[in-house]
Amino acid sequence: MSKIYRCKCCGKRPDEIVEYIVCANNEDMTPDEYVQTDGTFNQATGEFYCTDCYIEIGMPLGIA
Repeated sequence: MSKIYRCKCCGKRPDEIVEYIVCANNEDMTPDEYVQTDGTFNQATGEFYCTDCYIEIGMPLGIA
């Protein structure tokens, strides 16, 4: 069973965020694979901050 990745704030999955879809396509990845390269991605929980939420919460250092 695969882990479901979600933004820690808004709850959107990578395949629901246009930015991740486009970037993943450009890198020949799935949105789930691409989000794992995000600096806020938390491997233990599968959470990350999407760009909009990351900016809204003040761009904190570290993982979600």
